[in-house]
Amino acid sequence: MGKDTLTVTDNRTGKSYEIPISYGTYPTYGAAIKAADLKQIKVSDDDFGLMSYDPSFGNTASCRSTITHIDGERGILRYRGYPIEQLAEQSTYLETGYLILHGELPTRSQLDAWMWEITHHTMIHESIKKFLDGFHYDAHPMGMLIGTVGALSTFYPEAKDIHDPAVRRKQVIRLMAKMPTLAAFAYRHSRGLPYAYPDNDLSYTGNLLNMLFKTTELKYAPNPVLERALDVLFILHADHEQNCSTNAMRGIGSSHADPYSALAGAAAALYGPLHGGANEQVLRMLNEIGSKDRVPAYIERVKKGEVLLMGFGHRVYKNYDPRAQIIKQVADEVFEVTGVNPLLEIALELERIALQDDYFVSRRLYPNVDFYSGIIYQAMGFPVEMFPVLFAIPRTSGWLAQWEEMLEDKEQRISRPRQVYAGPDRRDYVPMAAREAGKAA
Repeated sequence: MGKDTLTVTDNRTGKSYEIPISYGTYPTYGAAIKAADLKQIKVSDDDFGLMSYDPSFGNTASCRSTITHIDGERGILRYRGYPIEQLAEQSTYLETGYLILHGELPTRSQLDAWMWEITHHTMIHESIKKFLDGFHYDAHPMGMLIGTVGALSTFYPEAKDIHDPAVRRKQVIRLMAKMPTLAAFAYRHSRGLPYAYPDNDLSYTGNLLNMLFKTTELKYAPNPVLERALDVLFILHADHEQNCSTNAMRGIGSSHADPYSALAGAAAALYGPLHGGANEQVLRMLNEIGSKDRVPAYIERVKKGEVLLMGFGHRVYKNYDPRAQIIKQVADEVFEVTGVNPLLEIALELERIALQDDYFVSRRLYPNVDFYSGIIYQAMGFPVEMFPVLFAIPRTSGWLAQWEEMLEDKEQRISRPRQVYAGPDRRDYVPMAAREAGKAA
């Protein structure tokens, strides 16, 4: 029987080191060595010790987490152990958010209390409207969302008491409740529309649709199919392990900043086109292709490296993204209400050809969640500028769960990665006159 250790021989010195291996829930869920254990591997006593070099943290675990499990090889995504397929079919976003934040599915009374608290904290301070009015008429909704979320920290100064569980919980409720309101207000401002206030009679996603699209009607009645579709999309986007924005949330939170400031930073990370803006890039690609008959030519351009195939492949999933399979079903239901998005025909043909082409299959480039989500959002009436905002709203539950987990983890300290210095060695300062003389020579 082998030992749970790794033996490393440093060929520079001939010394061998035995390093313990630790495991996740099961050995297949991640085995790791502590990076600090490498520091003992030295050439001399004054040597700093060996470090691991891992740009973008592609194979470095920054934490232990019990929230989300992804098996990219098998196309598995689970929240707190529950398969995403079951949650998308049977749960709601608020119930899933409760699960992610509390670790267990709620009882009926717990869910009712949770929904009541969030529903009755959706209003925002009237001064936030003045803050929004300061943005230019064509300001990007995501930029406005980031700014207003950060501004909330000035309205709730007690949020800085991050070590008080009761205070933390209050901020969690506030952020879960107010993110849709801030998002909707940012959208209305960008469209020059008056703000539509929350309606406590509606569901979480129904209320969002109300605040986004209400016009002159006294009572907005969301389409139940679109309401449910948005709920499923929110479940799929609630958390996704240690991605760029979650890493930002944990990194900022590790300095013990308040949750509003940390979440604004996470949303800023999400703003990037390689993260929360990916589904917008899919739409731009489909519009560039233009028609179904032009798909084969575009595929050839992809193979030649002239253009990218957006919405295919994933940093983690090396199989079919389980969220993509669910979202494709949602698309069919949405299009029955909205009519088929003209881009769908192009997307289906692109997917069909790519999944039969060895170039893509051998590279394990399968459709991801972004491939169909943008088409659905566009069919529902959302402009592309709102796509990252619609990503940030559901991801709030995941960000907050990761933030709280980080605060309660005794192994976590302020985030401070090391570097491998590749600059010049010590140099002496050269006076300006000598520099000018040297340049002239």
